[in-house]
Amino acid sequence: MGKRFRELLDEEDYLFTGGVYSALGAQIAERVGMKSIYMSGYSVAMANGWPDMGFLTMTEVAHTASLMATAVSIPVIADADDGYGNALSTMRTVQEFIKTGVAGIHLEDQRFPKRCGHIAGKTIVSREEALGKFRAAVDVRNRLNPDFVLIARTDAYGAVGGSLEEAIWRSRAYADAGVDLVWCEFSNASREPAVAFAKAMRETHPKLPLAFNYSSSFKWSSDSNPFLFRELGDLGYKFIFVTLFATHAATYAMWNAMEDLVKNQEQAQWTLEKVKAGHPTESHHVMARVASFQELEKKYIPGTDDRIRSSDGFGEGHRR
Repeated sequence: MGKRFRELLDEEDYLFTGGVYSALGAQIAERVGMKSIYMSGYSVAMANGWPDMGFLTMTEVAHTASLMATAVSIPVIADADDGYGNALSTMRTVQEFIKTGVAGIHLEDQRFPKRCGHIAGKTIVSREEALGKFRAAVDVRNRLNPDFVLIARTDAYGAVGGSLEEAIWRSRAYADAGVDLVWCEFSNASREPAVAFAKAMRETHPKLPLAFNYSSSFKWSSDSNPFLFRELGDLGYKFIFVTLFATHAATYAMWNAMEDLVKNQEQAQWTLEKVKAGHPTESHHVMARVASFQELEKKYIPGTDDRIRSSDGFGEGHRR
């Protein structure tokens, strides 16, 4: 999958996707036509009842990544936070995420425990410590799976004592250490820092693809001149992701439906059925790919056809 992701970066003018937090969300993204998946760390934290402030362990996040990678046939890029510790912890993080089957991960230069780049109070490790972590990550990647994609994220721009100049210095150094893409986390939707960063990186690393967080923390629709994906691609931002896209879509829909259920009881279910009638997500059996697994049952498990025909439920030729 790492090789396929690299091919997509070469083939596409820019590669874009929306952040998801579950295997089902990854499957939906694939089925509607997304070419890659982004596993959002903030979204995974929220799905487990926590803010993105370093509460989930590497094991929990890697498990979610594994479920996603198993559920789809397109590349998954997973959020691996700050590597969950120092350089040695980062080495194990890379090793464990390679096992999951994802195409790659991104790692941050924040101080442990990290927090979302758009929550105040974030701090970064020293240049020396950050470089040690990225060199360690690259060494493990090169040894275990050279195609595995490593994205280095710097939070220096909006961190305590940070600046755009520091973010540029670090991104250049991380690129020299051997990562595949660099990502500068910006504090708002302003064009100026994103343009300046891209131009600076092109001066020293003209062929290095950049990653861009089209962050759900910003109000792009209220901006008088918001970035278009095409513009970002022209600047060199080859991998663009709306980090919490699925979370915002799902929480909006779920809140409204649950509120309707509180107010209108059984009629809320009737309304939901009518709203979804004819929609690709209408049947949970279809979304769960039950028919595909029933075909596997027929292929490998004796007596499947008879069992399906002689019982009630979803399935071709079942008793009606």
